[in-house]
Amino acid sequence: MLKEFKEFALQGNMLDMAIGIVIGSAFTAIVTAIVDFMIMPLVGALTAGVDFTTLAVSVMGVDFKYGAVITALIKFIIIAFVLFMIVRAMNKFKKKEPVKEITKICPFCKTSIDIEASRCPNCTSELGDAVVTETV
Repeated sequence: MLKEFKEFALQGNMLDMAIGIVIGSAFTAIVTAIVDFMIMPLVGALTAGVDFTTLAVSVMGVDFKYGAVITALIKFIIIAFVLFMIVRAMNKFKKKEPVKEITKICPFCKTSIDIEASRCPNCTSELGDAVVTETV
């Protein structure tokens, strides 16, 4: 059983996941700092300094702190937007992979066929080298 556990714990996927979680935690700290210390003060300034976390209603002696829920929703929307902007910026830096040709057009019947086909499955013509390619 110890051997099986060792194999499980040291699998590549498990280590990749662990690294992803650690980096995700560090990234969360950065995004939370941006939201808490840069964006939320702007929101506070725009709402004339209203602190939503203090808003509450008391029902039969029990406090329902709906202001904390409002604050959490605002933070969620802001964090989601910040993450969207970061991912969007990162995607611009990614190298675009060339489009791989996966189909070609039969020069005789003009139907789309597999790139590796040597004979058209529709008109049974031999394709040879005179085939116009199509990218997908």
